[in-house]
Amino acid sequence: MIRIFSILAGLFFAGALAWSLLWDTIGFAQEGLPKTVEKAFYEHPKELHLASDGWFGKFDKKQVKRGFEVYQQVCASCHSLKHVSFRDLAALEYSEAEIKELAAAATVNAPDPLTGEMKDRPGLPADHFPPVVYAGQGHPPDLSLLAKARHDGAAYTYSLLTGYQAQPAELLKQFPDAKTPEGLHYNPYFPNLNLAMPAPLTSDGQVTYSDGTNATIDQMAKDVSAFLVWTAEPKLDKRHQVGFWWLGFLIYATILGYLAYRNVWAGKKH
Repeated sequence: MIRIFSILAGLFFAGALAWSLLWDTIGFAQEGLPKTVEKAFYEHPKELHLASDGWFGKFDKKQVKRGFEVYQQVCASCHSLKHVSFRDLAALEYSEAEIKELAAAATVNAPDPLTGEMKDRPGLPADHFPPVVYAGQGHPPDLSLLAKARHDGAAYTYSLLTGYQAQPAELLKQFPDAKTPEGLHYNPYFPNLNLAMPAPLTSDGQVTYSDGTNATIDQMAKDVSAFLVWTAEPKLDKRHQVGFWWLGFLIYATILGYLAYRNVWAGKKH
């Protein structure tokens, strides 16, 4: 008798759970997810086409070099590049003398070879870009791998840099409690719409390009986005080149193996 009651009780609770799940599923199918300000006003990144895109992509070294100049003159005061060394800039056609000059302008904390104590010294080409001490609000991320860490990589960076705007009146009308807090800045390309970083690119001509390119906000945003793709994948050109050689070898080996198979088993019944 006790066993029968136990089975009935189990069936009752299982039925209640199944009914609750079915009811919630029907409600979800009819109403969908709750409408949030992020869901309503978040925008997916704009399209951005770079020379490095696709299987046959190669870096536009002139554009990547301009992107480094944007980083130097705008971003370097807040964001570090800890996975990039000064000598890596040789890939961007910087001369040895220019690399030494850039490295020497940086202060690197490293062990003294004589005493072993940590001391500040001028940078060397072999050193990585030193960390940045930021005293403002928030914690600026290191940019070395940002293009790989964010979905849509370069397009996300480009959209974020060009997406700062005043908070739409329609947003406040629909979500009165979603006003951008003091000290934050509205950007529809940032996942929660508000971020601590103010717009870094504020006017045309903010950066002086060494090649004389007109430094519009759009141009600077594209160039620094291309540069961050390079910092995340500096060997992309070589990887593409080697990849196609290996693909050709595998195709050749497959054909050779198939012909050998046909030759060895030509006189045998299968």
